Amino acid sequence: MIKVVLLLLSLCLVEQINAQKTDFRFSDTLRDRSYDYLYERIEKWEKDSSKQLLYLQYFLLKAKQEKNAKEIINGYRNYLFYLPEKLKLVYADSMISTAVKSKDNALIGSAYLSKGIVYYGQKKHRRALDNYLVANNFISQTNDQYLIYKVKYSIASIKYYLGFYNEAISLFRECIDYFKTDKENDRAYLNSIHSLGLCYNKIGNYGLCTDINNLGLVEGKRLGNEEMKDYFIHSEGINEYFKNNLSISIKKITYALPTLLQNKDFGNEAVGYFYIGKSYWDLKKTNLGLSYFKRVDNIFEKKGYIRPDLRENFEILIDHYKSKKDLKLQLHYIRKLIKADSILNKRYRYLSGRIHKEYDTKQLLAEKENIETSLENRKYNDLILTSIIVGLFSLLLFIAYRYIRNKRVYKRKFDELMKKNEMPKTEGKSIQSNVLDINPETVNSVLSQLEKFEREKKFLEKDLTSIKLAVAFDSNARYLSKIIQHYRGKKFVEYINDLKVDYLISQLKENKQLRKYTNKALAEEVGFSSTQRFANAFFARTGMPTAYFIEEIKTRL
Repeated sequence: MIKVVLLLLSLCLVEQINAQKTDFRFSDTLRDRSYDYLYERIEKWEKDSSKQLLYLQYFLLKAKQEKNAKEIINGYRNYLFYLPEKLKLVYADSMISTAVKSKDNALIGSAYLSKGIVYYGQKKHRRALDNYLVANNFISQTNDQYLIYKVKYSIASIKYYLGFYNEAISLFRECIDYFKTDKENDRAYLNSIHSLGLCYNKIGNYGLCTDINNLGLVEGKRLGNEEMKDYFIHSEGINEYFKNNLSISIKKITYALPTLLQNKDFGNEAVGYFYIGKSYWDLKKTNLGLSYFKRVDNIFEKKGYIRPDLRENFEILIDHYKSKKDLKLQLHYIRKLIKADSILNKRYRYLSGRIHKEYDTKQLLAEKENIETSLENRKYNDLILTSIIVGLFSLLLFIAYRYIRNKRVYKRKFDELMKKNEMPKTEGKSIQSNVLDINPETVNSVLSQLEKFEREKKFLEKDLTSIKLAVAFDSNARYLSKIIQHYRGKKFVEYINDLKVDYLISQLKENKQLRKYTNKALAEEVGFSSTQRFANAFFARTGMPTAYFIEEIKTRL
């Protein structure tokens, strides 16, 4: 509900800002100013939001009045850099809407790419990739080299995130070669260098990573662009950890953190905290290390940000509190790790599948479109695929049939079971001593002891055998088995198992706490020697699995 309210407020604010045609007019001093002039003023007043907003409005209104689609899109894109995160996507959608109306592939692709970049900045990589792939479909139909390489950079960033480092290195190198010659895109050039250094660190080439980071610092200084300076230092700080220069690692990452906090870059902030924590941990400064690991956890809790190397953060915390015998905190971080694994598995499986199916495959097909394909092979492959699909469909139908049939059978058996106040009595036939060729007094004695044995629930004893029970009855195992077979109508093992199961069913009906037990715990409760024997005995007696019986009892009682 809160999200809906925020979205409505955002839309209202956008309408207020954009509904300028009737009550908003250019001042005479700005009326004939160029878009470049307005953009320079937007950048100049970055620290004064009220003045900056004025120029943002002028820029967009000017473009709308001139019906200049390209500049309208640029006007919306300007807002993406300076608005709060919640409003950025609203403007991104307006930008896409304008681009689609223009029917210009470059503008449409650029708009989707910008929206993807917003998502990437928010660490929503799945949505970022979706927009990158749409952008690529449009941009690949143009000759706009800048946009083509901007898509390459974005896809390379996803590949880095997924762990396809060598593929990312190849793309980032292409981007470096292109953006180095583009005098208007220093930041793109420096970003590409920074990302390349990260890749080299990931493949273990720490020396080359250092060289790339130093190159980035030198090039930034040469170009008069210091925006990426702290990011290169942050990258080198992490690299120094892997070179076992722990104190230098802490110093460099700590130096870069204020910039990350100012940029609200919680992803790199979390990574920085993790490697500072690891450095302190390796220096045997446990408490300092723990304080940084908990900062990583705090970002995970608030932002849901996790990547594969940060998974170790929770493993360290679990092992630490296990060594301290702090079960509460150990369990807490085990749950965090399970949650992290769930996010990683879903996110990476989706991203990996799509980037190879919809980007790499598209590129591969573009390179191979002139290669002839055998029609016969296609037919053969189609036939194989059809056979596989038919086979899978048949298997699914069979599984569904078995599942539905079993559910019906279990329900019928459960209903029959519940109609009785208790399980069927184990007593069998009336006493006929002469049938068994056993002394009548012996038969009467054994039957009397059996009744007492059943009444006192002694059948719950573990590892009970006919020999043990015969000794307790002052009889012999052969006589005991014959009497049970005749008067209880079943063999010894079945007789004991049924008594245990009948008793458990009566308890499950009354004891809600018992319904929470696992099969292993239930088996222990009634004296079965193994979980599997218990499960088999329960099914044999009731015609349904334990789990089904318990779920039905929870629903009905």
